[in-house]
Amino acid sequence: MKVPRAYRTEVDPSHVQRTAFRQHAGCARYAYNWGLQRKEETYLFNQLPHPPVKTPTAMDLHREINVRKKRDLRWMYESSKCAPQEALRDLDRAYRNFFEGRGRHPRFHSRHSGRSSFRLTGSVKVEEDHITLPRIGRVKLKERGYLPTTAPLRSVTVSERAGRWYVSLAVEEERRSPLPPMGEPVGVDLGIHALATVSDGTVIENPRSLAARTRKLQHLQREVSRKKKGSRNREKAKRRWSRCHAKVADLRKDALHQATTMLARIKPVIVVEDLRLANMLRNHALARSLSDASFGEFVRQLEYKCRWYGSRLVKADPFYPSTKRCSGCGNAKGAMSLAERTYRCERCGLVMDRDLNASRNLAMLAASSAESLNAWWMAEVHAGNGRCRQVNQEPVIVRVHV
Repeated sequence: MKVPRAYRTEVDPSHVQRTAFRQHAGCARYAYNWGLQRKEETYLFNQLPHPPVKTPTAMDLHREINVRKKRDLRWMYESSKCAPQEALRDLDRAYRNFFEGRGRHPRFHSRHSGRSSFRLTGSVKVEEDHITLPRIGRVKLKERGYLPTTAPLRSVTVSERAGRWYVSLAVEEERRSPLPPMGEPVGVDLGIHALATVSDGTVIENPRSLAARTRKLQHLQREVSRKKKGSRNREKAKRRWSRCHAKVADLRKDALHQATTMLARIKPVIVVEDLRLANMLRNHALARSLSDASFGEFVRQLEYKCRWYGSRLVKADPFYPSTKRCSGCGNAKGAMSLAERTYRCERCGLVMDRDLNASRNLAMLAASSAESLNAWWMAEVHAGNGRCRQVNQEPVIVRVHV
């Protein structure tokens, strides 16, 4: 079974290659902004009382920009034709997502945003310690032997963040259907005090990467604001500030990947709450800590990693009272403040950490849903080894409403 997967790693380009990267990113940005302007002009023109004009597609815009290249855009010949072509396809996809309710209206890209990227297709060759890109040449990789060299390549995206350049490969890998892990279903309660509390007693600490570097970020931001606009010192201060932000994001991402990989590999069924993060972020006293914990990214990583390792992800209903309900007798409290870190049941006298109690309630929700578990998978025992194999090939995410 072929499944899509992406690999991302840092490259070590020379000064000439860095200039080529910026030229390609500039071509992609120009094509995107020009295509967006053409689409908006067509929309405004169709508002007038006359026969409507067809909105140009990515291929139509690419033909137009090829004609303009011969006249006043000859500088675009120094870059690969794939960069503007893929940028126009991204514009079409952005409009489609907007009209289908999956994203906001496309905006013009700025060269001062701090993030430049472009995508290439065609003759791309991946080696153990190098990658060969069209019109750029052989670029050295900082991580040896990580990128796949034989998998069918779909595209390569080159991006910049905080002065460092990365390549991301979209490939199609041949994967066998994984065997589901053995064990009992577990519930995972996400929180700020601890990033995740598992019903078996495992506690995953919250790295709090943003909170640990808030003072340094404030100091670097003051340095930027005190420098003269347009000066070299201001650009240097901005680079230091962006590198600190990138460090915060990398620490957060590393902690999330380690936690989600551990859970998806060893737990057969994982139950999490389907949190309404947009509503939670309205609490301004907790908004920064909630964003730093990144609950949405935690669940997103669990979704695709459960498909990789054969486990199942169950999302409980947002109104399921996992925190207020006693995991011993089932009694539910009327209200429970955030400051109350220990759950005390008035009926049975249970005293337990509130996060552990919530995770055990989520685990019991999965264990009691026998019909849902039968729908998740059917297993049959191999003769001789006693292992179970997964018959239901396509993993799904099941939402349990209570």
